[in-house]
Amino acid sequence: MNPTSEALAVTPEVERETRDLYQRVRRVIPDVEWPVHAPLIAAINRLKRERKAIILVHNYMRPEIFHGVADYAGDSLGLAQFGERTPAETIVMCGVHFMAETAKILSPEKTVLLPDLKAGCSLASSITAADVRALRKQHPGAPVVTYVNTSADVKAESDICCTSANAVQVVESLGVAEVIFIPDKFLGQYVASKTGVRLILWEGACEVHERFSGLELRDFRGMHPGIHVMAHPECPPDVLAEADFVGSTSAMIEHVGKVHPRQVAMITECAMAGNVAVEFPDVEFIQPCNLCPHMQRITLPKILQSLETMSPAIDVPTDVARRARATLERMLAVGRGAARD
Repeated sequence: MNPTSEALAVTPEVERETRDLYQRVRRVIPDVEWPVHAPLIAAINRLKRERKAIILVHNYMRPEIFHGVADYAGDSLGLAQFGERTPAETIVMCGVHFMAETAKILSPEKTVLLPDLKAGCSLASSITAADVRALRKQHPGAPVVTYVNTSADVKAESDICCTSANAVQVVESLGVAEVIFIPDKFLGQYVASKTGVRLILWEGACEVHERFSGLELRDFRGMHPGIHVMAHPECPPDVLAEADFVGSTSAMIEHVGKVHPRQVAMITECAMAGNVAVEFPDVEFIQPCNLCPHMQRITLPKILQSLETMSPAIDVPTDVARRARATLERMLAVGRGAARD
């Protein structure tokens, strides 16, 4: 019997297996939804053990995935690094395509599954390997610093990768006056404001973060006086100017733990707030909501089907993987522990 082809029931066994989880997440998952999620969660967790698989879940996944089936949850590079360390033979990446590629680059001997191959990324799609080669011709001698939110092909054409947390450190580590920084123009503008190095930028942007505006945040503060606003550096400059804290996804989570504001708004993909809220029940999370349509393609039924069929599997050509891995390793050599997206 294929569990994804028929409605799964909430049996006494399923209730027993998911009871503690339900109590943990009921603040962020409506009671009416739980009978749909619970049988899938139980089936996935049983099957991943049979398959000797681990499930890696990005911070932007929905709470039933993030809390229900993850063996490790975090930012994109952290997921790939965890996958490299684990003895598991199979990695199920609950994120988008470039994240699965990065996991495969770091774990070439393992099977890496992406439950929906259409889970892409507007930022990663904004630039190609040919674009990088053209930029090099236009700016000879300028090293290429590439955000990890890019395809394997683009990484392979670059000199070094960076994350939103370590981008300034990576840029300054090169010891040059000018670098090509790709592909996120807003992250690039933020980095440029923090360093004396001249950045040549690409016109890429994340379709989630670019939709926020400073005016929206000012109106938001008017409705919620005293709210603590945190923004991802992929947001436009007027948004960052209105924020109380600017940082990567992991930095935001750490910041909430340190500050414990009464009310907080995370100016990033809004599913993340529901995931973090479970860890901080004393903090009220107000969500100005922009959902990533690509992340939302990953669902519990697709994860279950992926484990059942052991597909779709991600592959990266050997030469591309070798060159792309080198850019990641150069980044990690700059400052281990500072790499978060």
